[in-house]
Amino acid sequence: MSETTPQKFEFQAEIKQLLDIVIHSLYTEKEIFVRELVSNASDALEKLRHVQITEKEIFDDRLELEINITTDDKAKTITFQDFGIGMNRAELIENLGTIAHSGSKAFLKALGEGEKKNTALIGQFGVGFYAAFMVAKVVKVYSHSWRAAEPGQVWTSDGSGSYEIEEISGERRGSKIVIELKDECSEFSQEWRIREILERYSAFVSFPINLNGKRVNTVQALWLRSKSEITEEEYTAFYKFQAHAFDEPLLRLHFSADAPIAINALLFVPKENPEKLGLARAEPAVALYCRKVLIDPKPKNLLPEWLRFLKGVVDSEDLPLNISRETMQDRALVDKLAKVITRRFLKLLDDEAKNRPETYAVFYKEFGVYIKEGAALDATHKDDLLKLLRFESSLTEKGKTTSLADYVSRIAGDQKEIYYLIGPNRESIEAGPYVEGFKARNLEVLYCYESVDEYVMHNVREFDGKKLTAADHADVKLSDLPNLTEGALGKEETGKLVTWMKDALGDRVAGVKASERLVDSPALALNADKFMSPHLRRMMRAMQKDTPEAPLRVELEVNPRHAVIKKLSALTASDPDKAKLVAEQILDNALISAGLLDDTTAMVRRLYKLLETA
Repeated sequence: MSETTPQKFEFQAEIKQLLDIVIHSLYTEKEIFVRELVSNASDALEKLRHVQITEKEIFDDRLELEINITTDDKAKTITFQDFGIGMNRAELIENLGTIAHSGSKAFLKALGEGEKKNTALIGQFGVGFYAAFMVAKVVKVYSHSWRAAEPGQVWTSDGSGSYEIEEISGERRGSKIVIELKDECSEFSQEWRIREILERYSAFVSFPINLNGKRVNTVQALWLRSKSEITEEEYTAFYKFQAHAFDEPLLRLHFSADAPIAINALLFVPKENPEKLGLARAEPAVALYCRKVLIDPKPKNLLPEWLRFLKGVVDSEDLPLNISRETMQDRALVDKLAKVITRRFLKLLDDEAKNRPETYAVFYKEFGVYIKEGAALDATHKDDLLKLLRFESSLTEKGKTTSLADYVSRIAGDQKEIYYLIGPNRESIEAGPYVEGFKARNLEVLYCYESVDEYVMHNVREFDGKKLTAADHADVKLSDLPNLTEGALGKEETGKLVTWMKDALGDRVAGVKASERLVDSPALALNADKFMSPHLRRMMRAMQKDTPEAPLRVELEVNPRHAVIKKLSALTASDPDKAKLVAEQILDNALISAGLLDDTTAMVRRLYKLLETA
């Protein structure tokens, strides 16, 4: 009930400017006004909770500390009510009519720096309030201060440049904001629409939020609680809510830090990698909060791209936000946030790898491709990521993996390389000719099965001072083995044979020589191009179907001890034409083993000719 005649005020010039920006360009989505008004209501309740500790007399003190939202789709209105600290006439003018002042700022200043930590949840009241004018024809703010002697007030404005304040009676403590919606914004008078917004942005506000009498925020902000107080069931329930998941998480990281930036984080690794199933590239899914208010559900620049599989929440009260809360102003602070979180997660993985290797193996099977991506692209964390890489090798059992550090620990003598081979699986690698020379010399070879492995090896280049080297490259030099000449072609015979083969094969080979690495196979083809491996060549061919390929030239090595090569040597003298067919077939067989033979038509015709002479 009105007690006085309304008094009209002009908005401060800066407020007029702010209103114009808010209404037309500040917020990207109009629904943000719900988040802002709920955040302000939460701030007001937080302030009252502090006042209840310091003051003996509080007006209307039996009211619950809660936020009540009411929608009316017939009247096209939405109402936000809190039973918080409330405002008197002067505070309404100061907080809603003057941008230079802020109720929360003044409140924090009055408490002093010593109390800052205890009031960390208090936001910047006064700025987000103006978001209401994006959707409102008229905004009315009914308010009663916590001080009993102060009368109730109603503040009214259509956002056009002025507002009115009128004294009223019968108001409860706190503030009630009634918004008469514009016709084109009537959707915000629908209960389902407001529930959707609240569940997205305000699910973790500390105080109960009731929408038309029903509680909305039933999930707690676990990231702000002590780990010792939280059960596994609560963690799982939170993960399912936050990640919209049905399974249980594989790994969890829950930590808080004060330096170099205040952080509370709760992160989860899912059990399955959706990208592995051939689905679209995963988008960032670690939501960014400031004092439990959602800032961005999918911040693209918060964490390194290779951590896009993580789910969860990061909350930092230190982030300076721009006036809309939607964009972070200080990139340097965000970078600090990213570095702290990334280091903590890498430490978690390192602990798992050392102390729970079986769990880490499960993680790596699903998400190892992201670790490889990071090792190749993230220079900042490269060293830590390299330690987490795992591969099968010629010295491990099938299905068992080894780290680069373990590989280096097993190196004997003056070996300066870490050898690796790319192949679809263990069987195909070990069936080929490239690994036998290394096994004969007890040199370990890493087996790489994923398409990303070659890219990783090319970008990483070395580990612990050892160069990462493809075992099938022509430049690899191996030490001599004893008894290599036993049963082999003589040196002169071998020289004549390789010269003849080079002439017979022509431009198809860059060179032919006797092999020092072959033990059981007759020949092998080595890539003569340092920059175009067989795997990369296949990828380029797939991407550039209409572009003519560069001529393929390989180094062919033959095994003078193998029966096929010895018979070929004899055949060059007795039947040169047939010998040429055999030489070409030996080359094609070697190219098949190397994954370099694209067209088998000529090979099939040649095989029929050889069968005719058999």
